[in-house]
Amino acid sequence: MKTTQILTVIIILITNLGSAQYVIKDGSDLLSLKKVPQEKAYVDHNGPLVLSGEYLYYSIHCFNAQTNNPTKISTIGYVALVNEAKDFVFEHKVKLSKGHGYGDFFVSTDIPSGRYKLLGYTQWMKNAGLSQVFKDDIVIINPYLVDQSALLENKPDALTSVSTDAISVSDSSTITIRTNQSTYQTREKVSLNIKNYKGALGHGFYSIKVKRKEEIAILSSLNSVTYGNAYFNADKEIKQTIGDSIFLPEQRGELVYGTVTKANSGLPAENLPVVISIPGKESLFKFSKTDQNGNFYSYIRKDRKNPMAVIQVKDQSETYTIEKGTPSPIDLADLSFANFNLSKEQAEYIKNRSVLNQIENQFFGAKPDSILQSNPIDIFNGGIPEVIILDEYTRFPTLEETLVEVVKFAGFRKVNTSDAYIRIGQDFKSYDEDYNDFPAIVLIDGVFIPHHEKIRTFDARNIEKISLTRDQFRLGQKEYQGIISIETFNAEFLDTYTAKNSLVVPFTQPVAKKNYFVQSYQPENVSFDRIPDYRRMLYWNPLLNIADSDYQFDFFTSDVEGTYEVILNGFTSYGKPMHVVKEIEVVAKHIN
Repeated sequence: MKTTQILTVIIILITNLGSAQYVIKDGSDLLSLKKVPQEKAYVDHNGPLVLSGEYLYYSIHCFNAQTNNPTKISTIGYVALVNEAKDFVFEHKVKLSKGHGYGDFFVSTDIPSGRYKLLGYTQWMKNAGLSQVFKDDIVIINPYLVDQSALLENKPDALTSVSTDAISVSDSSTITIRTNQSTYQTREKVSLNIKNYKGALGHGFYSIKVKRKEEIAILSSLNSVTYGNAYFNADKEIKQTIGDSIFLPEQRGELVYGTVTKANSGLPAENLPVVISIPGKESLFKFSKTDQNGNFYSYIRKDRKNPMAVIQVKDQSETYTIEKGTPSPIDLADLSFANFNLSKEQAEYIKNRSVLNQIENQFFGAKPDSILQSNPIDIFNGGIPEVIILDEYTRFPTLEETLVEVVKFAGFRKVNTSDAYIRIGQDFKSYDEDYNDFPAIVLIDGVFIPHHEKIRTFDARNIEKISLTRDQFRLGQKEYQGIISIETFNAEFLDTYTAKNSLVVPFTQPVAKKNYFVQSYQPENVSFDRIPDYRRMLYWNPLLNIADSDYQFDFFTSDVEGTYEVILNGFTSYGKPMHVVKEIEVVAKHIN
């Protein structure tokens, strides 16, 4: 019941969203906002040291700061990497499932050596400032650049580089990790067992990584236990007051919003229908309406395939200016970085590690990660469309002629007027509905077409197929009869699309979810016998949901000898941090 009340508060507030952030209007507003718990986040990763040519893997966990349970407020989290100049190297948008998500970033040779900060947050967390945001140090070494001054100079204002292991408490009474041996030869199978002794008390979400222990002395990463101590006093509610602006949470998906103003006067355009299209073969379209201040908003819940959005105002009686809203960035003025300095003694180690990275990357194609397929987007909302492949028919030069001669049940109405529209005939045999003259929803390569008369003469020779359904739809307080989806051969309609009162804008995609590659040297798998294997990360499972008592995983060692750490890091369903570590040794294979 409490969660439902919180979500109702957010929905009410979001309808009054401003061009960038929401402004608290009065005491009632403030009281409602204070009922929404603040959040906090933890990011597990494979740092703290990453070289060019390696991946930075991460897993993000977001919590209700009042209960320490996984958040039910935000469905989008952010993971970012910031350099000492306070510039963003990347800012990833991560979809959260029950408060958890993951991703990765390839550290290219364009990124200079230096001290960096890894950040984790939600839009709602930004209201508490930098202190609420997760922060951990990352050191990047780029041996391909001549200038290494960023890691050679001593910085008196930097944090002292000390190990956090001394204050880390590993809990092995609830969850243990075991391996079938303590020492392995190269390319040998490792059996990893995870046992939960406490039933529901051990249930939760964890990450598992098996990585080569760092040979260079460096500040340890913030594990879940040290994080719990460091962020114990995080804000539990917003501290803003009446008149302050705040960031609103992305509670129902990716928030897309903006403003519409009248071009001739600059005044807000009130009560105007706005259509937001995500083009592509799996397209999305959302309807909204501007408020008294010209603001519009919508949520994108489904996994979209296109990083662009088309925002259009249907009204053609005036010219409007459309602006997409962008949240303000976090104030990073007080961000500090841990000290780390390269020494001449480390040069040979860095060189050797870099050479192995280059060799490993040459064979990346043989060891690919696979992107998880999301649920397909059904623009026909469960209806079974009729599909017409135009090459199977006589070709006609225009869309209007094609509809008349080839496509059943569809054609233009009011043909000799400026408001001509495509009408799909009703199916009276299948549906008991009153006769209407509603227009169809028309999409070309996923772009919503608000004014059908503009495409009457569209070159039909570019069309590969037309799909249509005859069901009725009610979208954005307007009735439509059927959907007609037109797909061109090259899916390039957006590249040349220009229309009055429309705006094509980039819309950052969430990171793709992956199944990470797990190397295997089973007897039947001989394809890798002649491929070098210089992995330092032997196994990475970013999101393990422990809901049972026993789990078994297998992975193989690489050709890189040394001490490896098997690390389980995460939180129970009740918010208790768990950090368990075991070491194994990898030695050269014995030759008989």
